[in-house]
Amino acid sequence: MNYIGSKYKLSGFLSETIKSVVGDDLSDKTFCDIFAGTGIIGRTFKTEVNKVIANDSEFYSFVLNKNYIENHTNFEYENLLSELNNLDGINGFVFEEYSENGKSNRLYFSSKNGAKIDTMRQKIETWKKENLITDNQYYFLLCSLLESADKVANTASVYGAFLKKIKKSAQKKLIIEPALFSLNKNEHKVYNEDANSLIQKIEGDILYLDPPYNARQYGANYHLLNTIAEYKPFVPKGKTGLRSYQKSKYCSQNSVQTEFENLIRNAKFQYIFLSYNNEGLMSVENVNKIMQQYGKYNLAKTNYQRFKADKTEKRNHKADGTTEYLHILEK
Repeated sequence: MNYIGSKYKLSGFLSETIKSVVGDDLSDKTFCDIFAGTGIIGRTFKTEVNKVIANDSEFYSFVLNKNYIENHTNFEYENLLSELNNLDGINGFVFEEYSENGKSNRLYFSSKNGAKIDTMRQKIETWKKENLITDNQYYFLLCSLLESADKVANTASVYGAFLKKIKKSAQKKLIIEPALFSLNKNEHKVYNEDANSLIQKIEGDILYLDPPYNARQYGANYHLLNTIAEYKPFVPKGKTGLRSYQKSKYCSQNSVQTEFENLIRNAKFQYIFLSYNNEGLMSVENVNKIMQQYGKYNLAKTNYQRFKADKTEKRNHKADGTTEYLHILEK
């Protein structure tokens, strides 16, 4: 999934640096990823720690992490995916509001794929209501649908806008592919809460922070994933069909430092690691000033090529050199 701020390419650097501070053996540690996004970093540590706590205020992220983090044992899914993929499409909410030939003329999906999303999403919900699938299977299927639908979305990268014509990749037939997760014996926990509220209820050993770093709101950029995940009626707004969403205080210059300091102060974790790049609303000096009040502070950094999607149908990309800072606090 194309995702703003994804740490996939930095997972090696983050893992190596965290272990250099905490130690290589993390088997008795509780690791918390409190701004989890797609769950990449929680997934990285899932098989190495005793427990992962993952959280994100966006519901689509909650679904992804319920699958990738909380699911940890085998269950049957092949027959379920086969049945979903063989369903005929229906003209439901996604088709009418977000698809080609729908009543609202929003070209996020081809007409066939929009209809397939509707019929698949409704079938998954029916199975859940009739107790034909477990909660584990439910979130696995939802996660698989979200990621497979994203692959055929008619966007440049995020859902802040759709393209004027259906591009080639969006013309492909939607096929749900399994969102496979790593197996282990340990139980993990996923939340869908505001990070600053949740931090007052949890505790552990390692707290990893990857908050929004600029004014881009995830609720706006990924609104359609929330719509598919929740699948509840509402009145879409404007040309892009936006839904109501909670704005993050981490995306505002006026509130980010206060919000961040409250998070650090209330954190009941020995080790805190903050990922934040050189384009963030908070400067290195500001982060340093806040964190060093609460313990021993250090800083690691790496340079990498971040990729921005051009707004073209070919989805070309351009490299953008970025410095990623990993702020380290031992309370």
